[in-house]
Amino acid sequence: MASVATVTRALLGKNVLNKCKVVSATSQASMKFYSTASYENIKVEVVGSKKNVGLIQLNRPKALNALCKPLFVELGKAVNDFDADSNIAAIIITGNEMQNTKQGFLREWEDISNCGKPIIAAVNGFALGGGCELAMLCDIIYAGEKAKFGQPEINIGTIPGAGGTQRLPSYVGKSKAMEIVLTGNFFDAHEAEKMGLVSKVFPVEKLLEETIKLAESIGTHSPLIVKLAKQAVNQAYETTLKSGLQFEKSTFYGTFATEDRKEGMTAFVEKSPPNFKNE
Repeated sequence: MASVATVTRALLGKNVLNKCKVVSATSQASMKFYSTASYENIKVEVVGSKKNVGLIQLNRPKALNALCKPLFVELGKAVNDFDADSNIAAIIITGNEMQNTKQGFLREWEDISNCGKPIIAAVNGFALGGGCELAMLCDIIYAGEKAKFGQPEINIGTIPGAGGTQRLPSYVGKSKAMEIVLTGNFFDAHEAEKMGLVSKVFPVEKLLEETIKLAESIGTHSPLIVKLAKQAVNQAYETTLKSGLQFEKSTFYGTFATEDRKEGMTAFVEKSPPNFKNE
């Protein structure tokens, strides 16, 4: 469906990153290197003061930055690698301004939705069509003040095919989702924040910095409990209220058997910072 690219300009940002370098994630036992040399469509690096935030930049300028299956194969691999690295607390996905082709890569999206660690989208440009759907796959969306969102597929005689009609109502409600999908109209970052799609809006030059701060803040907590909390919140969107409450209750009681729960309570009583274990 290559004609989509002529109508929708998509995904997560414009001129967010100008440089990419190989950065190592270090633990006491081993050192793991993330190199962009093995990727053609993305750049990866480890950022943050503690080097515990995985950063993935979508980058395909020679092909007009079109979203395509090879890009999503690489994105899925990078997400899986960061998810398996115990030194990484959270993952950020961002990228240059892109166009959307939606050419048969829907299966690769599962790698993002199945990731156990929090994934934060940093949207600093157009997030339209598949770009908006990719952002909604993430757990938290931060946006630059110039960002634009939308599901314009109806303009070319089709509908969103990677979750747009299913996830958008959960974020913004049925009426607003219908308006967005049935008109194909774009909406800006502040409107996206107002309707609940975006958590916060920042000046363009501050977006990545603030997103890394969020990821680092998440990284101060127990990796195990963060993963369980993410699963519990996702239950609200994937099951009934009754089943979700049962899942929450069983998970809550389960945390009492963990070492991190004991460490957290001890640190609270002693008024000292907790020392949580990596997974």
